[in-house]
Amino acid sequence: MKLGFIGTGKIASSVITGICKSSIKYNKIFISSRNNKISNQLKKRFKKITIEKDNQKIVSSSNWVFLAVTPTVGEKIIKNLKFKPNQTIISFISTITIPKLKKMINVKANIVRAIPLPPISLKKGPVPICPPNKKVKNFFNKIGSTVEIKNEKLSINFWSTSGMMASYYEFLKTMSEWLVQRGIKRSDAQKYITTLFLSLSEDAVVNSKKELKFLVKESQTPKGLNEQGLKEMSKKGVYKSLISTLNSIHKRLNK
Repeated sequence: MKLGFIGTGKIASSVITGICKSSIKYNKIFISSRNNKISNQLKKRFKKITIEKDNQKIVSSSNWVFLAVTPTVGEKIIKNLKFKPNQTIISFISTITIPKLKKMINVKANIVRAIPLPPISLKKGPVPICPPNKKVKNFFNKIGSTVEIKNEKLSINFWSTSGMMASYYEFLKTMSEWLVQRGIKRSDAQKYITTLFLSLSEDAVVNSKKELKFLVKESQTPKGLNEQGLKEMSKKGVYKSLISTLNSIHKRLNK
């Protein structure tokens, strides 16, 4: 199988890295030279990667094509590319719907939208796909955990939550900086905060059959530090602000 990537940003790079570290069988991966630094780094790390300047050559040479460009770039270039019938096309583009993609591609192809995130380079993390597709599901299960969604309208909810990734990292950065300002070495501060939240996330996954509200309750003791932290952040509207932001991103995706 030959894989082609249109776009070589952070997400494409992460998916390619995950693929190259996995048991997925492929002959070649064609990548665009749009981001020379990333594409050259990938070629140096992995043997079966070929860099192409021409996006059409990537499409013509590949069995599966991954669209990993921004919505603005996608609107400009996809309609000018000639795809092959029965080709599998996987789009990572957040705001271009399947009906719109079908019109732009204009051939009878297998079109799937997917939402991979950077941890896929570590072969970790969920990958929502829409519509369900057995081959694409099995593919992403080798580098993450596939979540199949039948309804594209419902898939927008997952796109919305994926928009909180930078906010999460900012949360970790803010706590690390707080420790640094109080005399803790930056390396120790970042190691503590990142491993703390990694362990909390792993604990949440292990206990994911429970409703998350039980974990919230179990992590507090009467008049304890966690109770104080939760009450103060709730009073300041932190969690209401989170919902407001998700609603705002969702609204943008529905335009």
